Amino acid sequence: MTNVGFIGLGRMGGPMARNVIKAGHTVAVYDASPEALDAFRDTNAKRAASPRDAADGAGAVVTCLPTSADVHTAVMGPDGAAEGMTPGAVVIDTTTANPTESMKTAQALAERGFRMVDAALARPPWDAEAGTMVFLVGGSDEDVALAQPVLESMGTELIRCGPQGAGTTVKVINNYMTVMGSVIAGEALALGRKQGIDRNLLVNVLQQTVAGRGALNVVYPVWVLAGDLSPLFAYRLAHKDLGLSLELGRELGVPLKSGEGGYETMSEGEKYGRMDQDFSAVLLVLEEMMGLEPSVKEDG
Repeated sequence: MTNVGFIGLGRMGGPMARNVIKAGHTVAVYDASPEALDAFRDTNAKRAASPRDAADGAGAVVTCLPTSADVHTAVMGPDGAAEGMTPGAVVIDTTTANPTESMKTAQALAERGFRMVDAALARPPWDAEAGTMVFLVGGSDEDVALAQPVLESMGTELIRCGPQGAGTTVKVINNYMTVMGSVIAGEALALGRKQGIDRNLLVNVLQQTVAGRGALNVVYPVWVLAGDLSPLFAYRLAHKDLGLSLELGRELGVPLKSGEGGYETMSEGEKYGRMDQDFSAVLLVLEEMMGLEPSVKEDG
C-alpha cells in the first residue's frame, strides 16, 4: 500500500478520499475549509495542516481542486506538496484544469524529480461515492503505472488519453459539449415559451430527435425542469469550464464561435444570481434576458 496525500475534500474529492482510505492506503488529507477537514474525524486519516503536511512522506498526492492555479499553488507554492513528497513521487491531478497550465505544473514538478498524471473525472458525484469513478488519464506508461493503485481505489476504469495533459484536454472538450448542450437547450425552450408553445409538448418533440439526446434527455428533466436548482454541476464551474474550452481553442487556433456566444450567455448568470445553482439554470437566465418571469422560483 502507498502513503497518499489527498488535497481537496469537496463534493468529489471528499468521497474519493474516503475510498482511498477504505482501500487500506495510509492517507493524510487537507482542505482549506476547516469544516471539510473536520468531516474526516471518523476516519484514521491524518488531518493535515497544509499541503506540505499532507504530502509528508507520500509516494502519491491526489489533488481535486477548483482551478489550475489552485493546483499549482497547492503543489508548488509556499508550504506546497512538493516540499513534503518523497523523491520520484507522483501527483495525480483530478481537477478539471487548463491543459496548458497543467503541463506547466507537470514540468515544474519534473524539474524537481517528481511525476504528474492528470486523471480527470468522467462520472458524477454518486460514482465518486461508490468508488466507480471513470478517469480520463494523461501520462507516461511509467507514471500511470505508479498512479494506478491509487486510481483503482477510487474508480473502475482508466481511459488512457495520451501523454500528460491529454486527460484534462479530453475532459475540457467533453465539458465544452456538455455546457454548450445546456445553453442550446435553454435557448430552444425559452424561444418556444416566448412564442407560446406548450413546454411539455416541445420537450416531448425534442427528446425524440437528435437535438434532444443531450441536456434535455439527461440534465434538464431531473434538475431545472423538475424545479431543482441544486448544483450537480455548479453554474460557476460550468462557466469556468466553458472558458477553458475557449482558451484551448484560441491556443490551438481553432475558432469556437458558438462557444463564445454561449460563454457570453453563461456570463449573464452573475447578473441574475445563478452562479451557485445548477448549470441548467441557464434556461432561467435566458428567460430573464427575454423579459420573462423565471419558470422556476429560487426556492423551487
